[in-house]
Amino acid sequence: MKKISIAFTICLMLLSFTSMKAQSFYDYKVNTIEGESFDMASLKGKKVMVVNVASKCGLTPQYEQLQAIYEQYGGDDFVIIGFPANNFLSQEPGSDSDIKTFCTANYGVTFQMMSKISVKGKDMHPLYKWLTQKELNGVEDSKVKWNFQKYLISADGKLEKVISPRTKPNDEEIIAWITK
Repeated sequence: MKKISIAFTICLMLLSFTSMKAQSFYDYKVNTIEGESFDMASLKGKKVMVVNVASKCGLTPQYEQLQAIYEQYGGDDFVIIGFPANNFLSQEPGSDSDIKTFCTANYGVTFQMMSKISVKGKDMHPLYKWLTQKELNGVEDSKVKWNFQKYLISADGKLEKVISPRTKPNDEEIIAWITK
């Protein structure tokens, strides 16, 4: 009887845990690089490109292409969100203020930048857990391989594609996704 009671308790705990898991991109809140709360639900109806970024990486020049496609396609139907992360060879060592200054001064970044987070490991941000775990996003498991990996989110908040860090933001596949 005691074993049944323990098993029942464990089942209830697992059920309550799984019911608490966010199942949509829109269930998350993050902080902007300015320190303000940002609700992903405010992006409903827009396609979103989520990119983990770094200032001291060989791929950092992708900021220029990200900004260019944001200027061309950004607005009511498409946005880019940059998440600075220091997970790869300490290539994003600065504070949020340092990062914002770098992005503005060097690349004229006007797309939404968020506060620095972790995109892998034990301290992975919950949004990146959603992006990388099929159990949460319902589409696929992935690993953040390096800085500038791109996650494409549909206008209804579903993960659609994971794009390699080395694939440039203005690649035909990405532009086709934005414009379709």
